[in-house]
Amino acid sequence: MPHHGQAQDQWEEEGKMGKMEIPTLLFAAAWSRRRWWGVSVLSEAIGIAVAVDAAALVAREGEPGEALQVLLVFATVFAATQWATSSAMYCNDLTASGGAELFVPAGRWLTGSFNLISHLTVSLDADAVIIGSQDSSDWPVIDPLPSYGRGRELPGKRHQSLLFGSNLTDVIITGANGTIDGQGELWWNWFHNHTLNYTRPPLLELMYSDRVVISNLTFMNAPFWNIHPVYCSQVLVQHLTILAPISSPNTDGIDPDSSSNVCIEDCYIRNGDDIVVIKSGWDEYGISFAHPSSNISIRNITGQTRNSAGIAFGSEMSGGISDVRAEGLRFINSVHGIRIKTAPGRGGYVKNIYIADVSMDNVSIAIRITGNYGEHPDDNYDKNALPVISNITIKNVVGVNIGTAGMLLGIQGDIFSNICLSNVSLSSESADPWNCSLVEGFSNSVAPEICEQLRPNPGPGQVCYDGNSYPVPAAQQPYKSGATRLQNPFLKFISLYS
Repeated sequence: MPHHGQAQDQWEEEGKMGKMEIPTLLFAAAWSRRRWWGVSVLSEAIGIAVAVDAAALVAREGEPGEALQVLLVFATVFAATQWATSSAMYCNDLTASGGAELFVPAGRWLTGSFNLISHLTVSLDADAVIIGSQDSSDWPVIDPLPSYGRGRELPGKRHQSLLFGSNLTDVIITGANGTIDGQGELWWNWFHNHTLNYTRPPLLELMYSDRVVISNLTFMNAPFWNIHPVYCSQVLVQHLTILAPISSPNTDGIDPDSSSNVCIEDCYIRNGDDIVVIKSGWDEYGISFAHPSSNISIRNITGQTRNSAGIAFGSEMSGGISDVRAEGLRFINSVHGIRIKTAPGRGGYVKNIYIADVSMDNVSIAIRITGNYGEHPDDNYDKNALPVISNITIKNVVGVNIGTAGMLLGIQGDIFSNICLSNVSLSSESADPWNCSLVEGFSNSVAPEICEQLRPNPGPGQVCYDGNSYPVPAAQQPYKSGATRLQNPFLKFISLYS
């Protein structure tokens, strides 16, 4: 086994990034602000593994008065026809200066779940495909989210996502439209056959992280949800293609969850559940954790789903959802266009929601607000914890081939208030296009004629939410240049519906 010993390069420029190319340069390194050292590399027949002698690393002397920054990378790489241990990356004492880029070149790379680190750019070549292992043991079992109290599908723990990170800052996951394929069919079969031991893993999940960019990639065949930033802030998701069979269970597209200052834009999504859905915890666990989702901008999204909604809120919304602005949405061949899901026991709120410039084609129910979505984590929820649904504005909506224009159904003793619809034209042949109860609000220029609970035009002192009460999150500058704006092939498709 070859041994690579003392320093190979010196980097004199403070903060310069190191670049790792998966098949050729797998390494563990320690560096001070101005020096770079290589350490031992062990090669094996089934792959390339990096062995780290941590004691040797910390024994090296740093600059006087400077803390030694240590990046440990333990990884193996193998083609899809070979097998080796899954990749993992982790970081100890990595401070704000410096960082790394992990470049995935063309090829098919099989891996289990692996951890990301702070100050990292993961960049995929256009012909690179990261493939998730179909051995469930390569997806570690981790604790449930504290705002859920249990796995979303089963009591107890859950599997870790393929790409995972917690307590990170400055992370970019990008590429020239390279692909991350979760090979989810096996997981879907386990779900349908009731043979899961733990809740299925998302494809990408980041927890307690900030300054995150996810861009210019294709995500496909997720075992469960696709993109799940939870307890995060300053998140930019753009130029993604997300694909899964329309029959695949719970393959949500993008799920900001108890997260704030999020921008989602210019994506095409075809999947088996909600296209974009905002969440914030489940019943008593979400109420107790009290971490809302807020200040979220969603724009220029095209998608289709035969099982759920184009844009949704909940049903896990117990920590609260507020100040969401969604514009330029195009949904085809879907069950619901716009949906709010909640139930007694949820608590929390969905308020200050502004949705505009929406087109729909072949959608079963264009607008649905549901107060009886009664799925609960256990029997300990508070049945008297009623959600607050208010200040919901939906305007400039055009739909053709619509089954039912809208179902707006509140909760007994908990009227959903200030629901405002304006300039809405839905082509529906239903004899009863609107079904409304326990809601109140206003309407203007809505066809077919809306139910009487939404009176024409607000009166004096009654104003519909205009979506301008908070700053729209700007597209963040990426931490490093790795997130260069690249052309998504589906943007041309999206433009056809502009």
